Amino acid sequence: MAPAIKRFKSLWEYVGFEGSPLTIRMPRDIGRVFERVAEAGYHGIESPLPAADQEPAFRLLLADYGLAFIAQVLTGGPDHAASFAAQIERAASFDPLFIVSQSGKDSDGPKEQLAFFEQALKMERSIGIPVAHETHRGRALYTPWHTAVMLQQLPELKINADFSHWCCVAESLLEEQDDAMELACQRSIHIHGRVGHREGPQVADPRAPEFAQELSVHESWWKRIIQSRLAQGAETITFTPEFGPPGYMPTLPYTRQPVVDLWEVNLWMADRLEHLAKETAAEWEEEAK
Repeated sequence: MAPAIKRFKSLWEYVGFEGSPLTIRMPRDIGRVFERVAEAGYHGIESPLPAADQEPAFRLLLADYGLAFIAQVLTGGPDHAASFAAQIERAASFDPLFIVSQSGKDSDGPKEQLAFFEQALKMERSIGIPVAHETHRGRALYTPWHTAVMLQQLPELKINADFSHWCCVAESLLEEQDDAMELACQRSIHIHGRVGHREGPQVADPRAPEFAQELSVHESWWKRIIQSRLAQGAETITFTPEFGPPGYMPTLPYTRQPVVDLWEVNLWMADRLEHLAKETAAEWEEEAK
């Protein structure tokens, strides 16, 4: 049976962030955001956990609009393993589809990072919910070559593919990292659909012809992930278009106006990724006959 293909909407541009560990603070009109997300054909929400006093409202909105949840956690403080443990325990109470974690620090040594992921895998097994560790700048999985070392040593380790960060860190489209990219694609269980470039993690507009190469390269990676998920017998293929708001998105000088409409860009990316997933699944089924 063909897997379900599900698109998720990030709340990045709608919420404030506060505290440590980081939680979201929802605005008064967040109900309209959830309604718009559901109407646009998204299957769920991806975000950090809500502040404690807004948790009942957040849970109610998910239920009212029939939206699934991917929980995000961001480790911090002097003990990243303890931070991770506390956050995923709370995240598990939301019954998420899975958890995406920005894990560890790039400045930690390999032994420290390996110890963190070994502990994280034990905690993941204890809650019984998959955890995808994000390929993110500033975090333990900040380059394809370093991530490959962790993946080779820890066969259970899974990742959330946001390869736009790696393009920025490596100042390339990772042309010389094919072996590492193949391994990363095989171990990815979720996609953050943002297109990066050689000098940054987000092109101004992925629809523009001047970014055709960057879009094509990212889509080739995403297709490899989808093919791997199909080969693994995954019941669900998930992705979150994750172009970010002004500050992350380029803005016009002096006025600081965004160069594109963020909702439209993310919806375009969601539609394109869904088409890619369906096309890849159809090809897979045809070859299997």
